[in-house]
Formats: sequence, C-alpha cells, structure tokens
Amino acid sequence: MRRGNSPYSAAITGGGFLFEETDALLPLLKSPDREALVKDELVNNRILHINAEKSRSKAILEIKRRFDVMPPAFWEDYQAMNEDDRRIALLFVILKTYKILFDFQINVAIKKWNSVSRTIDLQDLAMEMNEIAAKDEFVDSWSESTKTKVASAYLSMLRKCGMMNREGNLVQLKPSNADFYIRIGEPWFLEACFLAPYQIENIKKQMS
Repeated sequence: MRRGNSPYSAAITGGGFLFEETDALLPLLKSPDREALVKDELVNNRILHINAEKSRSKAILEIKRRFDVMPPAFWEDYQAMNEDDRRIALLFVILKTYKILFDFQINVAIKKWNSVSRTIDLQDLAMEMNEIAAKDEFVDSWSESTKTKVASAYLSMLRKCGMMNREGNLVQLKPSNADFYIRIGEPWFLEACFLAPYQIENIKKQMS
C-alpha cells in the first residue's frame, strides 16, 4: 500500500510487531537459500505456526521488508542481544521501515512523554495523521478504516515492546546496549526510547 512518490505505507496493518515470528524466520532470511526456504515456509508452515496461509504470507512479507531495511551486520548483533534488547531493537527496525510510525513516535509519543499527561490514544494519532494527510495525497486517500488500523497497529506495537503499560501510560525503554545505537550512527533512537538528554550524554561519555 504505497503509491507514487509518497514515503508512507500502510503495510504495518499486514503484520503487527511480529517479535517471535521475526526471531523464528531470521535463520531462513540469512541463508543463501533464502528464497527457497521462505517459499517452503509459506507453504508448509514449519516454524511460524500461523494457520491461515493469507496471514502467514502477510507476516512473511513484512518480516522480509524489515530485514532488508537493515544491513546484514545488524542482524548478527540483534541475535546476540537478550530478549528485552531484541524487542527494543525490533522497535528500532520498525520505525526505520514505516515512516508513518516514525512520525508517530517523533511527533506524538516524544511530545506526550515530555508533557504532563504521558498517555497516547487514537485521537492523538488521528491529529498527526491529519497533519500528514494535508501534505501527502496518498495518505489523504486512505479510508478512515485504514487510518484507524495503522494507528491501532502502532499502539499495539508500543504495548508489545514494553513502551506502553496496560493503563495506556508511556514507559521509558532502557536498552542495556544503548551505546550500540550511538555506535551505528542512530542516536535519535535513544530519544525515541524517551531517554533524557543528560542520560544520552552520560552514555556518550562512558563510550569515550
């Protein structure tokens, strides 16, 4: 669901967070026989255990999309991380893959975190979506149903990576390998995890 020169896509609605599924599929995606192995998994469902073939196909498509956004070395580092850090790293990959979610994180979530009320809901995201749609014809062409699905997928993602609790309050993420994101030239992600400037500076000092 991407059209013309728009950098936006509603493809996130085809998958969701897909943490366990990503971990399961990584060995196939890293293999020289990737295409054959992925095709076999689509047909035979040996590792994903997603019963409906249509749902399985969508999940595989989105995991492949995310995998290809990052260099191979990233996935080597990813597999060496503990589970909490892998969840945070997958959030990073997702924000790199889907610009609409990146905009939600930077323009809505961070502002909410720095405000009195550290909650975020569909209405907050609808306002940002309207801002984007005013400048992007493709997003403007989305149905209200699609817009709601994209926003709902984002909120679900925040819960699954631990950035939102059951009450809907935002939670600071603290990757134990925070220096990793500075080392790969992506320090913005630490702010996206709601780390304060002084925390980020302390990490940089510890690295030097």
